[in-house]
Amino acid sequence: MRQALISDIHGNLEALNAVLVDIASQKIDQIICLGDIVGYGPNPCECLDLVMKKCKLTILGNHDQAALFDPDGFNPVALKAIYWTRDRLDDPSTGRQQAINKRWDFLSELPKHHSEDKFLYVHGSPRDPTNEYVFPETVYDRAKMNSMFDRVSQYCFQGHTHMPGVFTTELEFIEPADCNYQYPLGREKLMINVGSVGQPRDEDSRSCYTILDTDENKVFFRRVEYDIETTIAKIYAEADLDNMLGDRLRTGR
Repeated sequence: MRQALISDIHGNLEALNAVLVDIASQKIDQIICLGDIVGYGPNPCECLDLVMKKCKLTILGNHDQAALFDPDGFNPVALKAIYWTRDRLDDPSTGRQQAINKRWDFLSELPKHHSEDKFLYVHGSPRDPTNEYVFPETVYDRAKMNSMFDRVSQYCFQGHTHMPGVFTTELEFIEPADCNYQYPLGREKLMINVGSVGQPRDEDSRSCYTILDTDENKVFFRRVEYDIETTIAKIYAEADLDNMLGDRLRTGR
């Protein structure tokens, strides 16, 4: 089986469409989304509609949760963007009331985690599936890493930081470029960040997603070009979306 694992779309329709085109060329059996469909970007409704249509499983992200409830720990730029997102999700110009209700119902029913055989799917971390960040530098915190790996039966797939790579029990973080964009799945426990579709932050502006191939026992990291300037222009056009949310797309930060 070949699964495409996407995460952190953040309302970036151009990026999501480009990734879906690439997925269609990769003989993928199913798509799993690890959350943060909305937030920051200018097309939350359109991205939700595509995820609902294309993904077999979707996990709740912290921005998805913030669209439903009071945001916790958001900086002013993110907070303003999530309030704009809420308004956009209620906007009658985005579709009939049935479509609007369907999006809200979908968000409200998203699970925080999902386990299937030896695979765990979360947005944040095995300890806190929605909100905990696992950055590359987290490998220097042995107690924290051990605590997370204690909650992983074999493999955990996650997003949230927008920084793709593989965490090992040897306290290593292996970036995609350092493993030729593929990593073998052996007996060792692994935590794998699948990267961000809509807002990469590893200084590579291309969208990122991951393929899990259970026949080859490997994960493959894919980078995809998309029309960044169109997304930036849409962000600039919205007064409640800070221009920096567009600017950062150019540098992958």
